[in-house]
Amino acid sequence: MITEQKASTRSGYFMVFALFLSQLLTVALVIVAPVLLKLIGALLGIAVFICWFGLFIVAPNQGKILQLFGKYVGTEHTTGLRWANPFYYPKREISLRIRNFESSKLKVNDASGNRIEIAAVIVWKVVDSAEAFFEVDDYESFVTIQSESALRNLANSYPYEAHKEGEITLRSDPLEIAAKLQVEVQERLQKAGVAVIEARISHLAYAQEMAQAMLRKQQAGAVLAARQLIVRGAVEIVTEALTTLTRDHNFELDDERRASMVSNLLVVICSEQHTQPVINAGSLY
Repeated sequence: MITEQKASTRSGYFMVFALFLSQLLTVALVIVAPVLLKLIGALLGIAVFICWFGLFIVAPNQGKILQLFGKYVGTEHTTGLRWANPFYYPKREISLRIRNFESSKLKVNDASGNRIEIAAVIVWKVVDSAEAFFEVDDYESFVTIQSESALRNLANSYPYEAHKEGEITLRSDPLEIAAKLQVEVQERLQKAGVAVIEARISHLAYAQEMAQAMLRKQQAGAVLAARQLIVRGAVEIVTEALTTLTRDHNFELDDERRASMVSNLLVVICSEQHTQPVINAGSLY
């Protein structure tokens, strides 16, 4: 595995000054010196001319990958004008800036087998230029494909909604899911010299073919929960009413009248519509 190492370079500003003086001296040598020195001056002039090609510029948050006849010799991160061996060719440029991308909306099955749509935003940067450039063919495409693969695997591992107490779900636990996604993406991108700064779910929904069925399921669950709350409250109200009548007002009811009162109160309280009272003018029996 090829890992990043610092390249051996010099300040480009100093080298511009030195090369300019050297070029002037070689020109003067060719003009005024004897024939033998003119030949030496010409050869030195060619060498100085070649050295000019060793100059290159490094922008902020950018690296220059240097190679000598195909062999990796180092990466330069120092910004500004730099100089290196002119035979370090090519000088490949690589960005070290923070980048992000949003994956496409993937249709996958969650842990319960339900069809869902999911997408994620991945924030990343190159931290090892040599690994990014030499270990994978196209590191940007590699990041995209591996991130989507990790997202698919994560979606297959957790249900969309909880089916039991304390279960981690895609919808209810975004922070835990984001942390697990970041770890899984980082494991896949480790060999590419890439660090994952953040990973989070950007889109989560049931697939279109599942949406209506799941909506009805959610509505049924909401109605059932509301009914349970209403019935529980109605029972508490009826119990309190009977207790108050019996304890504070000495209102004695036999079992049949008690059952009739409970039934009537529960109907009135639990009914979704206004109830119409019916007055019994005769005896209950």
